[in-house]
Amino acid sequence: MRPGAGSSSRSGRRRRSRDRRGRGLRSRLLPPDLPAANTRSESFDLIVLEAFAEIDARWHDQLGDLDLAVDEIPRMLPRDPETVQWPDEVTADGAIPLARLLPAGIDAQGRPSKARIVVFRKPLESRADSGDDLVDLVHEVLVHQVATHLGVDEDTIDPDPR
Repeated sequence: MRPGAGSSSRSGRRRRSRDRRGRGLRSRLLPPDLPAANTRSESFDLIVLEAFAEIDARWHDQLGDLDLAVDEIPRMLPRDPETVQWPDEVTADGAIPLARLLPAGIDAQGRPSKARIVVFRKPLESRADSGDDLVDLVHEVLVHQVATHLGVDEDTIDPDPR
């Protein structure tokens, strides 16, 4: 028997097998450049970026101090009204927010932070009947949040509503 061959218990090395039946690793079902290869979260991120790109194209100079984020579901904020300035939340059909505008301030490490719009994926997806409805709803939510951030009317941000 040659050195290194044999069972893993004798040599201390594990024998590398491809998988249980020796067929090797399976490849992805779809090439990564096809839209169907994206997860729901990745597809939603693209919808938010495209909707924000339309707004940013018109208001880029005023939106330099604004960050955009996507979260799955809204998180609870601390309820200390003396220390926390409550953000502007967009809600529909109840108290579950669709987006939240967090004002600029100081973060937990004491550094200044930019204002941030947080868009919540699952509440928006649950309210949309189709992909086109979701695109329109995300656009409306972003228009409302940007208008609130800039202190202007929503019709000023998007003069041609969908």
